[in-house]
Amino acid sequence: METLLYLPVKAFLEKAGYTVKGEIGGCDVVGLNEGDPPLVVICELKLTFNLELILQAVDRAASSDEVWIAARISARGKGRESDKRYRDLCRRLGIGMLGVSDQGDVQVLVSSASPLPRSNPKRRTRLVKEHVKRRGDPALGGSTKVPIMTAYRQQAIACARALADGPLRPRDLKQASPMAGRIMLDNHYGWFERISKGLYGLSPTGREAVARSVDA
Repeated sequence: METLLYLPVKAFLEKAGYTVKGEIGGCDVVGLNEGDPPLVVICELKLTFNLELILQAVDRAASSDEVWIAARISARGKGRESDKRYRDLCRRLGIGMLGVSDQGDVQVLVSSASPLPRSNPKRRTRLVKEHVKRRGDPALGGSTKVPIMTAYRQQAIACARALADGPLRPRDLKQASPMAGRIMLDNHYGWFERISKGLYGLSPTGREAVARSVDA
């Protein structure tokens, strides 16, 4: 029951200087400090971290200066508290996370005062590069269980189409793809065959890929 979390969370907030009471205005936990006007902190309790708990916190945010969510920490460490995406969502929303152990120990998982997480420059750069390199918009958003038409795959198909009439050297394929040499050397899809040094042709799988791309 959520009530088992109340006393540990109450003690945690009291230690931080708040006077704490339960079930005020529909809120599980409400704490006030001695300021004028007082700072209001609200904490919502659940046995596990879930979306409903975040939605409750968002609703309470308009009524408080700080809003927290608290739940039991999974004994196996596989609960939402270990999910970076869940914690990052709380950070972006300004919601603090408290984890309560079976022994009643309270751990701050995300501070309610945490700044927004910085963007990941490498991930952002990869997204921008892929967006720029991809020709057109060949993949429907939300697609599953089908090969995604990445810029790399597009260039590999362009190389395969160029080889449909016979073997060529990478330098002959620069118009199809500036990465032709690397694509055929890596042979990620198994479409290419090395005929001789620096000379490549299509494998049977490559011919099938070209046929499918023409039909698509």
